[in-house]
Amino acid sequence: MALSSISALIVFLLLNFAAASSGAFFRPDLWYAKLRKPSWTPPNWAFPIVWSVLFCAIAVSGWLVWEAAGLSAWPALVLYALHLLVNAAWSFLFFGLKRLDWAMIEVICLWAMIVMVLVAFYPFSALAALLLVPYLAWVTIAALLNYRLLQLNGPRGSTTT
Repeated sequence: MALSSISALIVFLLLNFAAASSGAFFRPDLWYAKLRKPSWTPPNWAFPIVWSVLFCAIAVSGWLVWEAAGLSAWPALVLYALHLLVNAAWSFLFFGLKRLDWAMIEVICLWAMIVMVLVAFYPFSALAALLLVPYLAWVTIAALLNYRLLQLNGPRGSTTT
C-alpha cells in the first residue's frame, strides 16, 4: 500500500472519529436511564462496540471510493461528508438537548442519506456500498428504538419525571 493510500485511509478514519466523537461527548445519563424503554432495547455496552465497528467500516467505505476514483467521485464524497455531519447531530439532539422528537426527524434524514451514499458509492466500488449495509441496518434499529422511546416518553422524555 502506497504512502498516499495510507494517508487517505487515515483521513477517512479521522473524519469518522470526528463524527463519532459526538457520541462520546453527548452520552447517556440519568435522564436516559429513567426513560421507559422497550424490552428489545440493546444493552448500553453494545452501543460503543457496534458504533466503533461501524465507523471503521464507514471509513473504509469512503476510502475505497477515494482509491477507486479520487476527485472524480467528489459528488459522492461530498454527500458522504455531509452524512457524517448528520450522523454527529443525532447524539446532540437526543442526549444533549433531550429532544426525542427532533432526534426522530434527524435519524430519518440520516437513514435516507445513508441510502443515498450507498447508491452513490456503488458505481465506484460495490464493496464500499456493501460495507454500508450493516450501518443502514443498525440505523434502522436505532430509528425504530427512537420512535418507540418517543411513543413511551413523549418528545422530551418528560413522562418519566
